[in-house]
Amino acid sequence: MSGLKLFNTKGGVTEVAPRLAEAEADVQDLVEGHMQTMLGVRFLASEYSTGPAHGGRIDSLGIDENGAPVIVEYKRGTDAGVINQGLFYIAWLLDHRDTFRHLVRDRLGAHAAAQVLWSAPRLICVAGDFTRYDIHAVREHRHAIDLVRYRYFGSEHVGLETVASFLGRATGVGVGSRNRATARTQRIAAGDGGMAELAMALDEVLLGLGEDLTKVTNQTYTAYRRMQNYACLVPPKKAKLLVYLKADPATVDLVPGFARDVTGLGHHGTGDLELTLQTERDLERAAGYFRESYALA
Repeated sequence: MSGLKLFNTKGGVTEVAPRLAEAEADVQDLVEGHMQTMLGVRFLASEYSTGPAHGGRIDSLGIDENGAPVIVEYKRGTDAGVINQGLFYIAWLLDHRDTFRHLVRDRLGAHAAAQVLWSAPRLICVAGDFTRYDIHAVREHRHAIDLVRYRYFGSEHVGLETVASFLGRATGVGVGSRNRATARTQRIAAGDGGMAELAMALDEVLLGLGEDLTKVTNQTYTAYRRMQNYACLVPPKKAKLLVYLKADPATVDLVPGFARDVTGLGHHGTGDLELTLQTERDLERAAGYFRESYALA
């Protein structure tokens, strides 16, 4: 996995050699059985037929934590056709929105079906490896695409690595579009004058944590995402910014008025740790919380 080595430290140090799956179906079965944990996507259907006219079968269909439709395609090793195959299904999906909404309604209920975010449908390709041409194609294409490399380590561990991630030219913001991202965040914050500058600084900090970041905005929050959301910013109110993080509240310092455990409490965005930012000093204090959440996503 891009030079990553895993060692067993019991009774000395022994390298655990990485390996590919015996069959593509092994990877598909594992991911589908634990899709929300592994990809941040709620599973909807496996081997979904696109009908006799289209003549295809989607490996996995799901919906991510921001409400975006997700197609997941799997390959055991390296396959130059995996991206084009997935985009073939994305085109079908965009032409059959009612079909997808009905599927979501049947599996997750009417509320989830009403919240589908069509501005950013995603393709996730899970494969043994990708070529440099695949990575270039992802960054040039207009759709949201994630390339995820897998490896098995021994009989008990599997690793996933995001090789490339781009939110798409027509639908949102990737790491190459940060000026537009900052401008949008500034507009969101403009309703509360004192928060505009702080929101811009927060945007820079969250997008500056790594090169594998994307960002998506819906009606209620802006999500900063690796494979999964690591931070969600809701529109400012009462001269403060509320940010929700993936970090586990049980593992961090909960400071009254600054960091709060909101597990089980309803709020916009995803994450159980709420940070309240009112000043630049608060933003500095939040840096460690941001890094922990980013590492978990």
